[in-house]
Amino acid sequence: MKNEKNIAILQEMAEKVRICMLTTLSNENEFSSRPMGTAKIEDDGSIWFFTNEYSLKSKEISKENEVNLAYSDPSSNTYISVNGKAELVDDQARKEAYFSPPIKAWFPEGADDPNLILIKVTPSAAEYWDSNASKMVVAFKMLKAIVTGDTPDLGKHDTIKF
Repeated sequence: MKNEKNIAILQEMAEKVRICMLTTLSNENEFSSRPMGTAKIEDDGSIWFFTNEYSLKSKEISKENEVNLAYSDPSSNTYISVNGKAELVDDQARKEAYFSPPIKAWFPEGADDPNLILIKVTPSAAEYWDSNASKMVVAFKMLKAIVTGDTPDLGKHDTIKF
């Protein structure tokens, strides 16, 4: 039951943000990050992305599959960091199910594009910060904390395991 609750938290927050920075480890043992649009978060918590099978990130994932996903939406004060293992998956049914018109900009042949492959990230842990308050309310709470010496309550923060 706990895992289902954690997956539901991840789904709700990450689907609201949609775009994340996918960080992999390069061949030179340096971090390499790029923006990625989330294609789908399944009920088991797996997070799916489209990519080119021959891209640098595909090569990096093939060599070292530990990744981090960083979702950020400053306008709603929502931030999520997801650690997990990535794998390249060639699943035609999922390609067709998750394909959307914006993806066609990178893959003009659609779900049948020969270079199209999926990245599946299986989360191991995530940390999130979520404040549904506006920027003005957050600024007020921070100012109040400075004046009173108290720690501001800026919303929910938690670490979740999968």
